Amino acid sequence: MSVLEKYMKVFEEKDEAGMNEIIHDDFKFTMHASGNVLSKKDVIAWAMSDDINDDKSRIVYENDEIGIHHAFVTFKDGNTQAVMAVYKFKDGKIFSLETGATNMPK
Repeated sequence: MSVLEKYMKVFEEKDEAGMNEIIHDDFKFTMHASGNVLSKKDVIAWAMSDDINDDKSRIVYENDEIGIHHAFVTFKDGNTQAVMAVYKFKDGKIFSLETGATNMPK
């Protein structure tokens, strides 16, 4: 199973231990739409919440260094975004994540 396949599985299952294993301790998540930067702890807490639900999630490309993922993400407030994510890997774990998002009509 690839790094992104593992990540998508633990994300969907809200597997906190699995998230801790697949995300590097020095992880940084940059959300370009909002300008926010989140740590490993922040991302795991967010993933365990009921705030986000992804749909039509797919891996666009992945190798040993990077992964590209696309999904439609619906938030608890009802807003939906098409999200393109670029992951960088280090030591077999997700080291960084950057996203660009497009708001979708309700």
